[in-house]
Amino acid sequence: MGIGARITAIFGLGALLLSFSMGGLSYFTTRHFLLAERESAAQSQAFANALFVRSSLASGYTRYASMLASLDGASGSNSILVRKSKAYYPSSSITEASIPAALRREVFQGNAATQTYISQAHGHQPQIVVGVPIPSVDAEYFEVFSLADLGHTLRVLGVTLLGTGVVTTLLGLALGRFASRRSLRPLSAVSRAAVAIAGGRLDTRLGAEAADPDLEGLTSSFNTMVDQLQARIQREARFNSDVSHELRSPLTTLSASLEVLEADRDNLPPRAQRALQLLGDDLRRFQRMVGDLLEMSRADAGSADVFLEEVNVSELVERAVEAGVRGLGETGSTPQMVMGPEVQSLHVGVDKRRFERVMANLLENAANYGGGATVISVTTVGPDGSTVSANGEDKGDKAEKADRADRADGADRADRADRARHNTSTVVEIAVEDAGPGISAIERTKVFDRFYRGSAAGRRGTGTGTGLGLALVAEHMRLMDGETWVESSPSGGARFVISLPVLEGDEGPVW
Repeated sequence: MGIGARITAIFGLGALLLSFSMGGLSYFTTRHFLLAERESAAQSQAFANALFVRSSLASGYTRYASMLASLDGASGSNSILVRKSKAYYPSSSITEASIPAALRREVFQGNAATQTYISQAHGHQPQIVVGVPIPSVDAEYFEVFSLADLGHTLRVLGVTLLGTGVVTTLLGLALGRFASRRSLRPLSAVSRAAVAIAGGRLDTRLGAEAADPDLEGLTSSFNTMVDQLQARIQREARFNSDVSHELRSPLTTLSASLEVLEADRDNLPPRAQRALQLLGDDLRRFQRMVGDLLEMSRADAGSADVFLEEVNVSELVERAVEAGVRGLGETGSTPQMVMGPEVQSLHVGVDKRRFERVMANLLENAANYGGGATVISVTTVGPDGSTVSANGEDKGDKAEKADRADRADGADRADRADRARHNTSTVVEIAVEDAGPGISAIERTKVFDRFYRGSAAGRRGTGTGTGLGLALVAEHMRLMDGETWVESSPSGGARFVISLPVLEGDEGPVW
């Protein structure tokens, strides 16, 4: 349970305990008071009637049933007279056997007594019986009073208190919900600010919406922490940029010197030629890494220049792949191109230089770690995740969907479904598949981190990467409003996918 739910539950539980405790106390106090009052009234009436009976018997009155009937009609009770061990009662609804035996013994011993009991003969109704001995006429008088009306009153009172307790509990829950929302509103502002900072908006600070006397220390500490974090990131970005700029000058000198040595390569001994070859490879790798670091530093500083142009998808991919394969030289291989006719008339908005760099990095990654790129496919995916044609008609039949499901493992299907939920327009997906051993599900979330080469970098391919290529791919795609991810290929290798939103309309300029 969250904090808000716990506060609501505490308010509800408190209201429940308080309402039912007070309700129970009120019920039993009222019951005791009403019962005591009814017993007192019954005793007074019974003693008054006993005096009347004694007077009647002393005067020689012998019509006992009529006398008792007149008493019952006036008081609404039932009377029993026992004289000389013989019982008299006006009706058979109450007999001597109906009176508790303990009370009869007490009265026959010459003591007045009162008892409340449940009458089995009257539907388990509560009753009060008062017994009064009349020794002067050798008689005992008993009078029974029904408590049915009092029982009904107490039942109504109990139901009312129970309903009041339920309503009070619900009101307590509502009050707890309201109080939790009001109390947690400043923390909601802290949560939103933390989410914004995690998304890269380092200028986010807690302001008036989080102002609360009890959270003043948290607000101040939070803003100080973000200030320090932003300053540290800016220092690191400036450091990377400064170092990269400072390295370019000596690298330019080394590169010029290397060109002089390479021009005289044939006059060098074989051992020197081998050393020159190693020096050239490492120097070019170093130059590439410095260029990547400069690109990263410009992106971190927000000064990256992005020139988006509307281009034809098929022309874009073909030229970028051709340039990427040419850049790999002898280590590169020409992959198979899989591109449906629906792609021919689609257009996307991209920075052509950045897109070429993306494809070159993906092809280089496949050559270094996956045995080379085998297939490059281009597909169009609609907002619902289904493959669609250029005119918007659904092309994904059951066989194709089943084949795609069989090719993907559980993690790939879950990722694809999540991306489909967030897509609000048609996108073009460009996938580069390799023949390597693939990338584990754990590493797929890390391969686009800077300088991350994976646990298999030492045994896959030549392992000459710097760990910045895929990070640049993700950065370039972000700048072009695209996405990138990795999944399993049908052959078991890695399948790197980049997606770009399709521009509306079928016509547009080409390269």
